[in-house]
Amino acid sequence: MLRARRFRFARLAAVPLLAAVAGCVVAPPPPPPPPPEAPALTVSVEVGGLHRPWDIAFAPDGTMLFTEKTGAIHAFVGGAVHTLGGPADIEVLGEAGLMGLAVDPAFTSNRSVFACFLANQGGSRDIRVARWQVDAAYTALSGRTDILTGLPVNALGQAGRHAGCRTRFGPDGYLWVTAGDAATGTFPQDPASLGGKVLRVDRDGAPAAGNAGPPFRPEIYNYGHRNAQGLAFRPADGMAFAVEHGPTCDDEVNVMVAGANYGWNPVPTDGSVGYNESVPMTDLAAFPGAKVATWSSGCPTIATSGAGFVTGAQWKAWDGALVVAALKGAQLRILSLDAAGAVVAQAGAVTDQGRLRVAVQGPDGDLFVAQDADPGAILRVHPA
Repeated sequence: MLRARRFRFARLAAVPLLAAVAGCVVAPPPPPPPPPEAPALTVSVEVGGLHRPWDIAFAPDGTMLFTEKTGAIHAFVGGAVHTLGGPADIEVLGEAGLMGLAVDPAFTSNRSVFACFLANQGGSRDIRVARWQVDAAYTALSGRTDILTGLPVNALGQAGRHAGCRTRFGPDGYLWVTAGDAATGTFPQDPASLGGKVLRVDRDGAPAAGNAGPPFRPEIYNYGHRNAQGLAFRPADGMAFAVEHGPTCDDEVNVMVAGANYGWNPVPTDGSVGYNESVPMTDLAAFPGAKVATWSSGCPTIATSGAGFVTGAQWKAWDGALVVAALKGAQLRILSLDAAGAVVAQAGAVTDQGRLRVAVQGPDGDLFVAQDADPGAILRVHPA
């Protein structure tokens, strides 16, 4: 008769943190590095004594150009402001005046700059974009050509309301233009109106290839906007973002998609002529396929305006972030984005300089910010 055999297993000792394996000491993996910190910022006045600076752009040689809402385009050369000129038919009214400024990517050869403004030609008003040439010494403009006209104004006594109008060249070589809805209920969803749209044209004003297409006017890239005043293109991949004002809630940052509807439709529900600001910024009940904002302020709004990206190791945790200037909120809102354009972190900065209109990174890596005041300034924000 076989007797059951009982086996006894030795209890293994606990494996120490450093184990001897085949004569070698195996160390645990190092701890992950701490997440990068936000940079410390220093703010200084680059150019002072200005009348509501509105936009900033840089020429390929590093010269800073900027607009004042009151009607002049300037260049900052060797520490001095050179007034280049501006449109004689400009009207400064409410939110409108001389607004967006863009430098042609081929500026070195054609010396072209583009600006958007409220024009009044014999009592006939519109928002328009014109092209000029800048002389070699940055002292004058010449050769004005109006390339895009007929952006609407309010016809009910508020001609300067919701005028837009930011201008930027995209990595596609086209000029992008934000057009406000002129506080007119039907414009944002109307394919025949340029109001409440983002437009895309070439340097002569001809419609770009790949815009929304019929039934929309050929200049229209997308629609359903309220009053977009920001345009920025991510340097890493060219992704386009627009920034716009909400009514009492929901300023928005939107990823730009050709032909997309962003859901603003301020038409009075009683069928009257007017402007109904009680509707959602992105009305998914009315437009289930509308493009939802990648960031929204919630309530209340902070009056987001111009924006730009910052890149470089000196920006630490903010390297690659979208920096949005806020007027009512009196701050820079820093939005860190993932590859799809979704916001993964945000922070506020420069909260002690009043209303801020736009933020643009300069060729030296610092950020230049237009302080919307009279007197106002161009501020230099340096990551210390």
